[in-house]
Amino acid sequence: MNPALAARLRRALDTPLVRAASAADGLVTLLARPGEASRLVTATPHGGIICFLPSRPGAPRRVLELDRGDSLVTALAWADDGRLSSAVVRSAGGDWIAVEPRAAAHEAWGLSDRLCRLPDGPRGPRQPLTVFQAIDWESITHIPPLAVPARLPAGAGTAVLNLVAALAADQGASRLRYHGPYPTESLFTALLESFRFLGDADPLGRFADGTLDWAPAPHERHFLAEDLCVQLRSGVEKVVWRGRAYYREEWQSLRRHAPRRVRDLEGQVRCSLWALGAAVEDHLVLDRDGRLLGTLAPPPDPRPPAPLAPPVRDGLAALIRARSAPALAGQIHEIVGALGMEWAGLTGDLVALGDGVRFAWRLYDAGAARAAAALPAERLGAGLALLSEMAGLIGDAVRGRAQAALTRLPPDDQQAAVAHTEVAPDTAALIARAVSELLREFGGS
Repeated sequence: MNPALAARLRRALDTPLVRAASAADGLVTLLARPGEASRLVTATPHGGIICFLPSRPGAPRRVLELDRGDSLVTALAWADDGRLSSAVVRSAGGDWIAVEPRAAAHEAWGLSDRLCRLPDGPRGPRQPLTVFQAIDWESITHIPPLAVPARLPAGAGTAVLNLVAALAADQGASRLRYHGPYPTESLFTALLESFRFLGDADPLGRFADGTLDWAPAPHERHFLAEDLCVQLRSGVEKVVWRGRAYYREEWQSLRRHAPRRVRDLEGQVRCSLWALGAAVEDHLVLDRDGRLLGTLAPPPDPRPPAPLAPPVRDGLAALIRARSAPALAGQIHEIVGALGMEWAGLTGDLVALGDGVRFAWRLYDAGAARAAAALPAERLGAGLALLSEMAGLIGDAVRGRAQAALTRLPPDDQQAAVAHTEVAPDTAALIARAVSELLREFGGS
């Protein structure tokens, strides 16, 4: 076994966190047998460590994952019969999440695995969050449905999906499918972080009808600081800093809406605010392997808030509905209608979404500048681009709230919503009025 790798693992096993959360005694014993350790302890492409232990019955089981700084990322415990007893994962946002196999039941699919938050770390008290359909962790054959995604901290679902992908890859699985309710675009984009879809023809459509195959492609998470995590596969794909996630735009053959963007510039990787085709602010500078080179502080915006005009809010609701599963249309209409919306002097972000919505004045400025530079025949397109940007900023969160609201309805009402496929007849008119209002504010029509 590589002596440097062995030394790193020994140091990690001396830390209370790793000893408490992992099969430490088994790994210490393994390190005393260098020949076996060389087969069961491996370095990841970006400098982390993955450890396996022999298991009866079956092949060796993954028990520990450390990042390049030897911080704990994942720990698993396996029973003598080869079944998974428990697992803990650290999300990119820093939350510890426990997986409790076969610990609950759900009315839709029966036996379930439970997810809990661990606010004090892997050995602390557990706060139940939600459940997902129980899977055979020793022989993973599908991607399980999750009961209430909105109950999870940001990034927790992705961390658990990555564990599913990692174990499936360990087992040699090459094709998995998702067979569950609400195959939404937000779930599709979450799966892209840990899997690769197979075939380029209409992947979203095939996902919606349950015929899309996914190949496991787990990522690595490396924690550069308490509030900074870099996610890598072939390069930097996602960065979470101070609770905010920055994404690459390109994911396989698709482009995802990425207002906080990971982008390459002059041999470096930058994390930036991005709107209307250009960087608005740069926040972080990394090297191409995800090591931090520097942080950049954006200046404050002192402008007072101002409410969005009602036609703009109505157009946003119509555009989000048009981009969402028809089953969510009614809930989206109610949720957006209840949100107060305003332009505000945000620092470091383009939108803040809570009980209300605040869009950054800098986004307004970018839209106004684009409209001012457009030819007369292009001004409507410039206004629509801003409205589309705004809808993209809040669309996933609104859809998540709508899905959660839909699951709280009686079963008959849920089935009626799923059967609904019509687009509201006034959608185009509402969007057109919103665009006209924005252009009027910018000083044109």
